[in-house]
Amino acid sequence: MATVFDVAKYILDKYGSMSAMKLQKLIFYSQAMSLVWDDVPLFEDDFEAWAKGPVCRALFNSHKGKFMLHNSDFLAPYNPDIANLTAEQRETIDTVVVSLIDYPPYVLSEMVHHEKPWLDARGDLPQGAHCETIIPKSAMLEYYLENW
Repeated sequence: MATVFDVAKYILDKYGSMSAMKLQKLIFYSQAMSLVWDDVPLFEDDFEAWAKGPVCRALFNSHKGKFMLHNSDFLAPYNPDIANLTAEQRETIDTVVVSLIDYPPYVLSEMVHHEKPWLDARGDLPQGAHCETIIPKSAMLEYYLENW
């Protein structure tokens, strides 16, 4: 199975530099649509319902302290390999990224703030409060199956 690092490398190498926030959201939506279209997750890691939207902690730890990600070099310690992605997975990622790439990161964050998987994981927390609650893949599948 591919890793979140394989997906991040694929997106950065193909689509170029972007903010860490944007990369997180593009990977979140790629994971969601892989669940819907391909019936399998792209990778095992979960997303947490952070204040500015879904964050994969493993990926966050790899880019922590960086706002802009100009290339995938920061991923080197994680040995990403885009060959781990199947043609079907690449097609899913490309479809998602092409449809969302022109949105600024704050717009992608706002989109997620209106979607059930993130809202349910956040529960009754006040806006901006820190939360490490997992967004279940089952909730992603259920919501995006009906709403993409």
